[in-house]
Amino acid sequence: MDIEKNGWINGFIGVAIFSASLPATRIAVADFDPLFLTVIRATIAGFLAVALLTLIPQKRPTKDNLLSLFIVSIGVVIGFPLLTALALQHITSAHSVVFIGLLPLATAIFGVLRAGDRPRPAFWVFSILGSTLVAGFALTQDYSGSWIGDLYMVAAIIACGLGYAEGGKLSRTLGGWQVISWALLLSLPFMLPLAIYFMPPTFSNIGKPAWFALAYVSLFSMLIGFVFWYRGLAQGGVATVGQLQLIQPFLGLALSALLLGEEITLVMSLVCLAVIFCVAGAKKFAK
Repeated sequence: MDIEKNGWINGFIGVAIFSASLPATRIAVADFDPLFLTVIRATIAGFLAVALLTLIPQKRPTKDNLLSLFIVSIGVVIGFPLLTALALQHITSAHSVVFIGLLPLATAIFGVLRAGDRPRPAFWVFSILGSTLVAGFALTQDYSGSWIGDLYMVAAIIACGLGYAEGGKLSRTLGGWQVISWALLLSLPFMLPLAIYFMPPTFSNIGKPAWFALAYVSLFSMLIGFVFWYRGLAQGGVATVGQLQLIQPFLGLALSALLLGEEITLVMSLVCLAVIFCVAGAKKFAK
């Protein structure tokens, strides 16, 4: 199997893991303060990263890598989790899908600016069309929202797109799990004191769903998902594999249908097929 196919497989696994992140965050912020949730999930993942780097020693990042690791930390360890947690206090997780549909386009743009990707013009046609389809479909499903939540989500998409592109570029030299592990380690000296500072006086009012949600976003959303995602971006190209994020909302809907018995409509199926067509078109014209 060639490296590009491996990139798509790893990217798909990462997207599948991330597909439950926003619903889990929505559940968690029902009981946890958004600031505490942001810093505690990064702290938990940071200690896991320390354990990984201790058990599997790796070469240390060079001074030239530090700026990129800092950008990854700001983008995906702090920025996206915090901004989405704040947004989800004002909007539903379904409404946030409108903005997740723009994430592949943001990743592709930063892939050009930061990772040196140079897709062909037709790539942008498929990327914009796919983002429009996802955002349009999401708007037909849920209209509830607020301008404050929307602004938080726009900022979150910008931060995440930059963090994805920067991490994908750095993974070409450091490796996928190494990038997110070093980024978490870099953030840990700041996250741990903040977690202690923002810790609620009591946890007696925290329900089991919020605890399970915290465990998911700490282990899977902050660490395991990135192991596959950054490896996929490095192998298949940031702009190219980044288009897989277009199917993330539909994976979430399929998960809801499987676990919660929610209906999958004909329109949903048709839009999903159209989005897959756009992903395939973007892949064809990525290089």
